[in-house]
Amino acid sequence: MIRILRQSVACIVVFTVITGVIYPLVVTGVAQLVFPHQANGSLLIDNGKTVGSSLIGQSFSSPKYFWARPSATSPMPYNAANSSGSNLGPLNPALTENVKARITQLKAADAASKQAVPVDLVTASGSGLDPDISPAAAEYQVSRVAKTRNIDESEVRKLIAEYTRDRQLGILGEPRVNVLELNLALDGLKNK
Repeated sequence: MIRILRQSVACIVVFTVITGVIYPLVVTGVAQLVFPHQANGSLLIDNGKTVGSSLIGQSFSSPKYFWARPSATSPMPYNAANSSGSNLGPLNPALTENVKARITQLKAADAASKQAVPVDLVTASGSGLDPDISPAAAEYQVSRVAKTRNIDESEVRKLIAEYTRDRQLGILGEPRVNVLELNLALDGLKNK
């Protein structure tokens, strides 16, 4: 019986060292060598200061910035520690009211716009943390951003084109624009 107990304890110790120490160190080391930017959180640095991650959305409410997709996380928007969707189904009246309120907010920010509001500007993603918007959602905001910053709309459209990413591997997902990266580029325009 003692022999079996020793073998069991030895197996636990050996597998704990292999799976709890050696394996995580090897995976971390390989990630740091092969994908250092991603392994460190895909952080974005502006003037030596970390301003966010390209993987997690941020709330922008100033009219001079592009606005991100709404967040459903709580207790605050884009709370990476509490990733969640709203869990409101398409027949839920609360979802309808939320969408109407967001449309009203977007229309109030740019009353001159006659474009249809893109769906991703009024609905939260499944995680509530989506950092990207569709090119159509970016285009919808061009007039407001250009007018507020007193720059030509063509300059803003050039930035959108520059920061639009294609489908992954040419087939996965949809074209998208990272809102934080685009807003940092907008701020960079005034510094040129």
